[in-house]
Amino acid sequence: MRVLIIKLSSLGDIVHTLPVLYFLKQAYPNAEIDWVTEEVGSSLLAGHPYIKRLLIYKRYGWPKALKEGRWLELLNELRQFKRLLQQDYYDLVLDFQGLFKSGLIASLAKGKEKIGFANGREGSYFFLNKKYKANYDEHAVIRYLRLLAFAGIPVDFDRISFPLISAPLPFSLESPYVVINPVARWPSKMWFKERWVALAKALIKLGYRVIFTGAKGDRDYIASICQKVPSALNLAGKTDLKQLVSLYRQAYLTISVDTGTMHLAAAAGSPVITLFGPTAPWRTGPFGQGHTVIFKKLSCQPCFQKTCPSRRCLAAIAVEEVIEALKKHLSSLSTGPGQ
Repeated sequence: MRVLIIKLSSLGDIVHTLPVLYFLKQAYPNAEIDWVTEEVGSSLLAGHPYIKRLLIYKRYGWPKALKEGRWLELLNELRQFKRLLQQDYYDLVLDFQGLFKSGLIASLAKGKEKIGFANGREGSYFFLNKKYKANYDEHAVIRYLRLLAFAGIPVDFDRISFPLISAPLPFSLESPYVVINPVARWPSKMWFKERWVALAKALIKLGYRVIFTGAKGDRDYIASICQKVPSALNLAGKTDLKQLVSLYRQAYLTISVDTGTMHLAAAAGSPVITLFGPTAPWRTGPFGQGHTVIFKKLSCQPCFQKTCPSRRCLAAIAVEEVIEALKKHLSSLSTGPGQ
């Protein structure tokens, strides 16, 4: 059995697709599975024991080469990508992205059954020979697994597993610590800097060490928070994704906006408190038990807008509400600092 998974982005979407990998290997332990993805999130999949080949669709690299006039380099890389894509014949080609570019990749791949969403976007379904009509109000994890079941692979929806691989942290950390992910790619998903400061101070007063995580580009933003909370640790850009898995597994709790690393934390087994604004938590909230979603259910929610001048949905979330969610989690476990 040879299978091609097409899931290009983002980090959260890649995490949501990992149970597909798990059930494929459960059904066919000797299956040879290739995965096409973009640069973002590829390091999480690199070296995965369930994946034979990881093919990188350079969403950022190829347009940059085009813009800089590196035509020959671009042409050679596109030819190489096509050659690798067509190197083997697949029993199943599974498009979990549902966009024109993922449909095009499916059409270029050599395969018997090309399966994806009948209601995918940008005409992606034209490239498929088997189509599943998805319910987009279901959580993404369930939606992807229903597509896998439609393809004939057994799925046990009561035993969903995320086969993450981790790497050791390059430093030791004292417990108990709480991780905060304050940065999202959409400005409309961002909470307010002064509230992160107040929350971090409250957590420290409760006896927790506070660790901020984010990408390298988030470091200055997080540093401006940590300037007002000197004992907080800024790890933005200092860990790779596999090291983050280890960090989240050891964390007492993760507090986050709606971002890819929030999904990584939940998949790694960290209880998550997440602040939702313009997006729908029933579709892309933290998956599994033991998580808390703070969502105000305003008339404008969810709007799925990347920018918003007021962010009133997030402005409605008070620091005290997050602390209360933490205390409820604490009481449910009857554990924590000093207990």
